[in-house]
Amino acid sequence: MGIWEQSGSDVRLEWGAEGVAALGRECAVLVVVDVLSFGTTTDLVVGRGGRVLPVRWRDERGIAAARAAGAVIAGEGGFTLRPSSVTEIPPGTLLALPSPNGATLCDAAAATGAHVLAGCLRNATAVAAKAASLGGPVGLIAAGERWGVNVFGDGETFGPLRPCVEDQVGAGAIAAALAEQGLSLSAEAALAARSADVTALAACVSARELREAGHDGDVVLATQTDVSDAAPVLTGGVLA
Repeated sequence: MGIWEQSGSDVRLEWGAEGVAALGRECAVLVVVDVLSFGTTTDLVVGRGGRVLPVRWRDERGIAAARAAGAVIAGEGGFTLRPSSVTEIPPGTLLALPSPNGATLCDAAAATGAHVLAGCLRNATAVAAKAASLGGPVGLIAAGERWGVNVFGDGETFGPLRPCVEDQVGAGAIAAALAEQGLSLSAEAALAARSADVTALAACVSARELREAGHDGDVVLATQTDVSDAAPVLTGGVLA
């Protein structure tokens, strides 16, 4: 039992790939929280009866993996990483979703041997219930953003972590829901639970960036809380 694993608490919270490495040493469940936009888009797809194939980069490697799985590739046709693009996605669709944050962390989390879920505000309570049912401890992985990373890049650049409001709020909402079930929170998870302020998310840098690009609808979808019963679990490399 070590300090960095936040040992002694049922629910723990850390950031990014380094957080996966630390919490994955003890946690039986890892919940990847990437609110803008991987987690929210995944929730919408799974909530409509679809599945998501996490793909780190939309390059030759990612496209090849998606085609091999028989997946529809986000960015081709009408579906993208934007939540508003999948609100009418047909049930049964397998969507390959490139994301250097959420998808990358799902892959890293799976490598630890833990159960892996994708969470956001929309499904915070549902994901908490599913995570608790799988046993513990539960590690919440706030994805954060990465400085200088281009989702359409070749994958050779991996910028430093930028902790962000949206994933702090999303992870906090899930932590609060787990606490309501009687699970103990580490100091990191408890602080996030106390700061799960959706109004802060709506005004944060990432939300402002989306709005200035004309994507206000994506922010609206991402800030909706507990409107979904979906709890996407990664099985065989696919979230469903």
